[in-house]
Amino acid sequence: MKNYDIKDPKLASKGKIRFQWSESRMPTLRLIRDRFQKQKLFKDINISACLHVTAETAVLMSVLKAGGANIALCASNPLSTQDDIAAFLAKNLKIGLFAIKGESGAAYFRHIKNALKIKPNITMDDGADLVSTLHDQKPWLVKDVLGGTEETTTGLVRLRAMEKKGILAYPIIAVNDAQTKRFFDNRYGTGQSTLDGILRAVNVLLAGKNVVICGYGWCGKGVALRMHGMGANVIVCEINPVKALEASMDGHHVMPINRAARIGDIFITTTGDINVIDKKHFGLMKDGAILCNAGHFNVEINTKALRKMAKKVRKTRENVEEFTLRNGKRLNLLAQGRLVNLSCAEGHPAEVMDMSFANQSLCAEYLVKRGLSLENKVLGVPNEIDQRVARLKLKSLGIRIDRLTKQQEKYLKSWRMGT
Repeated sequence: MKNYDIKDPKLASKGKIRFQWSESRMPTLRLIRDRFQKQKLFKDINISACLHVTAETAVLMSVLKAGGANIALCASNPLSTQDDIAAFLAKNLKIGLFAIKGESGAAYFRHIKNALKIKPNITMDDGADLVSTLHDQKPWLVKDVLGGTEETTTGLVRLRAMEKKGILAYPIIAVNDAQTKRFFDNRYGTGQSTLDGILRAVNVLLAGKNVVICGYGWCGKGVALRMHGMGANVIVCEINPVKALEASMDGHHVMPINRAARIGDIFITTTGDINVIDKKHFGLMKDGAILCNAGHFNVEINTKALRKMAKKVRKTRENVEEFTLRNGKRLNLLAQGRLVNLSCAEGHPAEVMDMSFANQSLCAEYLVKRGLSLENKVLGVPNEIDQRVARLKLKSLGIRIDRLTKQQEKYLKSWRMGT
């Protein structure tokens, strides 16, 4: 019986080569997989996962599969699937796979429901669409769920809202908030992959450009760092006074979006909120301005308003739509306002996803062992897991660090010892 809905099973051989490339650059996950293979921690455990279907995700799936898990995977974004990887996972690893790049909204949610058919004991989410669908449309499945994990900031906003309203029916571990995730994945991963996506889509010179970054969280910081390194004039728009001050002291210009709209050449949203760039901003922009989104959902740029304002829309490059407004100005939207790093490029490099997915795998192990004793809340990644991921990563890189002496440990625990 066919247990997948993918673009083309014949792409599996290509996907295998790309999987092996990423696998070779994810030593932390390989170390974890070796242990899981021996211990079979996930025997009789069903895992429903809603993640970006990339080569790096395939390595995570291989780790869980080695541990004995039965897995069903769907995409967490209609444009983020790598079809050759989907074919490899379905045909070679025999994982239930429901994802096709460019799938419709209806197909996207149908695939989520397909991934839930295995009656999960653990959910893995990136954006909380899987969890929200389970709660809204398949609440009877909750009784079998030990817990779940969430990969991204946007998903945690939704899940904490569910917790606050008292409707979150099982514990979720906030993988996104692990230090070994957000300090590296969000900053270095998003920074590099967003730059990569923009350059693949439009191939413009960044040096000297005014690049407007909406949001200065860890993702925004990473994008700003890379854009500054390419010679761009970085402008940050923020609502948080502390983050705005930090952006200023990092050497960036800080101003409201109404002002930035008039001078920006490239606009990048990294906030997780809706209509950050809105109808009133489009009319202020320069002719030829480029708009893209590095947040999870395609809501940060009001694309519906942009389409209504346009008198003409045409496709100028593979992932570029040019909107000619009634005032004659042309605005260029990348990837329909969806994740530019995954829609126009390949997402984060394997080396950084090595840590993010190490957290996912170890948190899944934690849920198998402790899930029944946890409260139905959004929980932090246990510190011992965070530290273990860091130690494993250092080991894989051949890096050694110092340890405290007994005298130093005593000093740090004492209140009597001073000058």
